[in-house]
Amino acid sequence: MISKKKSLDYYPDFQNGETILIDKPLKMSSFRVIEKVRKIINFGKIGHAGTLDPLATGLLILCTGNKTKEIEKFQNLKKVYSGIITLGQYSDSFDLETEVNQFPIPDDIDEQNIFRVAKKFIGQIEQLPPMYSAIKKNGKRLYHLARRGKEVERKPRKILIYDFVINKIELPDIHFTIECSKGTYIRSIADDFGKALRTRAILSSLRRNSIGEFDVRDAFQLTELSELFSNGNLN
Repeated sequence: MISKKKSLDYYPDFQNGETILIDKPLKMSSFRVIEKVRKIINFGKIGHAGTLDPLATGLLILCTGNKTKEIEKFQNLKKVYSGIITLGQYSDSFDLETEVNQFPIPDDIDEQNIFRVAKKFIGQIEQLPPMYSAIKKNGKRLYHLARRGKEVERKPRKILIYDFVINKIELPDIHFTIECSKGTYIRSIADDFGKALRTRAILSSLRRNSIGEFDVRDAFQLTELSELFSNGNLN
């Protein structure tokens, strides 16, 4: 395990398999992160245990070599996210990636209504995957189709929301923390949340705090990882 939590006093065996915790920066794709890590550690076979959108930050678990066989184990773990849902706005991507449009906010939205709606999302629910997602349809990523203005039929998926906490309300912004299962699209939660309040909403900020027992506080920034592997810092 290559993380801040565990001192690295040996040179890792990437072929046999290592797990690397990375804190993904804003506006960088998960695939771009992998490209940079490949160069830093000078090793090619790297996989990730769940992507993050370019506009999201937080924990990425990377596996190298033989450890890539264990990726599914990490993918199936619970995930915790924190972020901001902004009411009264709408975009095709449900976040800030595409053009944002304004939408009326009812006058009767208050804290009581917001907390009441949040409780409705807890438990097993069905979620329609967004068009702006990496899911494949006939061999093509949905987000490639969405960027060309195309929309295709998707089937709802069952997901599990273990907890949905409203941390702070500064309308139109709602700060939250969600603990959820594999396959949950937080952008879709934001869109559905707005609709439940008789308006629209986008996900204006998102950070993945943890995956199972792995915490973003133990993850390396790319610059920190580069420094670790440069200038003979490892034996």
